[in-house]
Amino acid sequence: MRRAIALSLENVELGRGGPFAAVVVRNGEIIGEGTNQVTSSNDPSAHAEMLAVRAACCRLAHFQLTGCEIYTSCEPCPMCLGLIYWARPDKVYYANTAEDAAAIGFDDSRIYRELESPPAARSIPMMQMLRHEALAAFRAWQEKPGKIPY
Repeated sequence: MRRAIALSLENVELGRGGPFAAVVVRNGEIIGEGTNQVTSSNDPSAHAEMLAVRAACCRLAHFQLTGCEIYTSCEPCPMCLGLIYWARPDKVYYANTAEDAAAIGFDDSRIYRELESPPAARSIPMMQMLRHEALAAFRAWQEKPGKIPY
């Protein structure tokens, strides 16, 4: 956790993005690190956890982090939380809370409220279309021999 905190402070000093950092550890060894690079990369998905998980998965040559722990300088946002569940680490440790982040302008409560609303009623309306055509890809996946489930 101290490494994640040090990286978050360094990130602020270098101006690469917000005050967030994450570290992925396996068997006591750091296998992935990331700092928030949203503003420096013009990528809204460049959150610390996203970059740390990508680095760790690349190093492990696997899309899951079984046997790993994530140390993050702040409680994960909804996007990073989704990623964490997909990556399946054994445990996540965090330092700052979502409330601490909201107090300095990083408030995720809107996203949580939006998720509770029906898609068409969200502030960015989401309209379903061409479902029957799109189901062809799902059928192809379902019937594909040798697929790698995840």
